[in-house]
Amino acid sequence: MGTKGRETPRVVCCAIPISTAAAKVLVITSRKRQDLWVLPKGGYESVDGVLEAAASREALEEAGVRGTIKRYVTTITSPSTTYHFYELEVASLDKDWLESKERRREWVDYAEAYRRIAWKPELAQGLALSSIAPRRY
Repeated sequence: MGTKGRETPRVVCCAIPISTAAAKVLVITSRKRQDLWVLPKGGYESVDGVLEAAASREALEEAGVRGTIKRYVTTITSPSTTYHFYELEVASLDKDWLESKERRREWVDYAEAYRRIAWKPELAQGLALSSIAPRRY
């Protein structure tokens, strides 16, 4: 079946927190596996209203990121999950945030961000389609 017991795939909204001026991506550690890095992401909730709001909420909860969604990047589907990616231009980082005792965060350049999240193909694919990725000609 592939949907992990659900009738329809789970809807996950993912923020790609960037600093355009510094050409950096903010990555965070996974809560389940502290040795792995991810992008802020989580399930869409009806209170979010729109997918962009869910991505922004997840960035705040998981990484303490405040900023503005600048653009839709892509939607990637797997048998169990539909991922919606949005670029979030970071305005500020909260010193303390909801998951601050469970995660680390770090600014890295695109190549390092890609290297760290490559273990999760959907995240790597979303990042590769972002505006911070090197242009392919």
